[in-house]
Amino acid sequence: MTKMDIGYAHESGKTVYTVPAAFQETARLRPHQIALRTAGGTQELTWREYDRRVRAVAAGLAALGVERGDTVGIMLTNRPEFNVVDTAALHMGATPFSIYNTSSSEQITHLFTNAGNKVVVTEKVFLDRITAAGVSIDHLIVVDGPTDGAVTLEQVEAAPATDFDFDAAWRAVEPDDLATLIYTSGTTGPSKGVELTHRNLLAQIIALVNGPLQVGLDDRAVSYLPSAHVADRVTGHVSNLLTGVQITTVADPREIAAALPDARPTAFFGVPRVWQKIKAGIEAKLATEPSPVKRALAHWAIGIGVDAARADLTGKGRSPLLATQHKIAETLVLSKLREALGLDQLKVASSGAAPIPPDTLEYFLGLGFTVSEVWGMSETSGMCTFTELDKPRPGSVGRAVDGVELRLADDGEVLVRGSIITRGYRNMPDKTAEAIDAEGWLHTGDVGTLDADGYLRIVDRKKELIITESGKNIAPSNIENAMTASSSLIGQAVAIGDAKPYIAALIALDPDVVAVRAKQLDATAEDIATLATHPGIVEEVRAAVQAGNARLSRAEQIKRFTILGTTWEPGGDELTPKMSLKRVPIAAKYQAEIEALYAEDISDQVVSIT
Repeated sequence: MTKMDIGYAHESGKTVYTVPAAFQETARLRPHQIALRTAGGTQELTWREYDRRVRAVAAGLAALGVERGDTVGIMLTNRPEFNVVDTAALHMGATPFSIYNTSSSEQITHLFTNAGNKVVVTEKVFLDRITAAGVSIDHLIVVDGPTDGAVTLEQVEAAPATDFDFDAAWRAVEPDDLATLIYTSGTTGPSKGVELTHRNLLAQIIALVNGPLQVGLDDRAVSYLPSAHVADRVTGHVSNLLTGVQITTVADPREIAAALPDARPTAFFGVPRVWQKIKAGIEAKLATEPSPVKRALAHWAIGIGVDAARADLTGKGRSPLLATQHKIAETLVLSKLREALGLDQLKVASSGAAPIPPDTLEYFLGLGFTVSEVWGMSETSGMCTFTELDKPRPGSVGRAVDGVELRLADDGEVLVRGSIITRGYRNMPDKTAEAIDAEGWLHTGDVGTLDADGYLRIVDRKKELIITESGKNIAPSNIENAMTASSSLIGQAVAIGDAKPYIAALIALDPDVVAVRAKQLDATAEDIATLATHPGIVEEVRAAVQAGNARLSRAEQIKRFTILGTTWEPGGDELTPKMSLKRVPIAAKYQAEIEALYAEDISDQVVSIT
């Protein structure tokens, strides 16, 4: 593979081959334009200021002994300091990597031992967990003020290595140098460090700009997902460096809905739970609308929007009556709703990291924008397939991006090959050999089907398929999506049934929606455990399960469920930081509840569907 195969044609017209080279071109093009900002604009960095900070931090890190090839650990919330530190390390030829802020001391021990970093950049709130990990760290750097046992980022910037040649350092970086490590969630064993090179990252950005993320210097995006996740690191941070898209950072991902009207993104990536939360927020707002006329009008307009979207998806088009109704709905409600959400200037919307219910995609189509469903993983540097914005196909994750080969193994496992594929797992040659075969095919662990025109549909994770007592192979995500799509009250649903006579489910309520329901039920003083047993809540969930069952085959339908008296948070016992289900820990933690779902004598907590 020659350099021209992996070079990135920058907007300046110059071909670049590494991330720092692209950053230098971007900074040169628009020195006075805002590159990074916080929600509300309390902190803003132009590209010139960004470049100045990067040079200062790199020189400071060099004074601490960081050299080309070294790893630099980062444990930060989403804030401009992350971008500055990460970019500075990249310019040195070092390998910056992030870990999830929810990581325990035991997990930090494994991560830092595997990475071999001697420097950590963090915030004061995380220091206790880092020091409790017991890993030898030469330098702890904090970004939010002085504290015992650490130096501040300002102090690092103020004490540069006098002999450090910044420009020589970044020009020495090669395409096959390691750019970052992305650590897997570790739900099936010790977390693995996915090694991504500059070549991988540039190939991913080429795939993005030739696919769904057609952004440039005049566009805006939001960074709110953990920087330890490949989605934020690539579609947020690296995309910013290579395309110049402006980034607004949101420190608390729970505040993303409130931040959107300020950020006004033209491109937005959301994991399915985020899109569902936005949908639930709209529904909750309408539920509390005091004017019955406005409430009825809004429901009518959204319904018309969805009807129009479904008509478009069939290829038959809208009837004259539906077209007229849609124009009225668009003028009176839908355009105003997009503006209120902060998504009125959105050009590129995408969803990935987990399956999203087709109904959710149709809902947002009805609101007036297409959500491109993408599929990929850390090992593919992010996105591997995408649905074209002008060809939405709910239920499919689209076709392979340019430069990527895709095929199915005999058992339906999706195999991928191309320049976006990782070179392997850090210090785990046996795991690398298991994942990537001798011909360069990555065995993804996902089972899928391919349509005649190359569009991929993901069935489920290979290891998560349920095999019932009767031998039926069932995809749990299909069942779970049917439930969450039926009611925003259901935050998460977990299908159970391996080696069992029927499918059952654990259901966790959405905390925001249940709060709205509590108000409607005059039960605002009740806690979540009590609300989980409230007849009104139970009946709404029962109706949602029945509605979800109507979309499923008989073997897939839920026969019994229980509503848990707790809510689940990202990074907790039940959900990964990217809000995927931790199925093995869930099965262990809720063993008693699961056993009750299959007991002959039904307890009061178990609901049967007849």
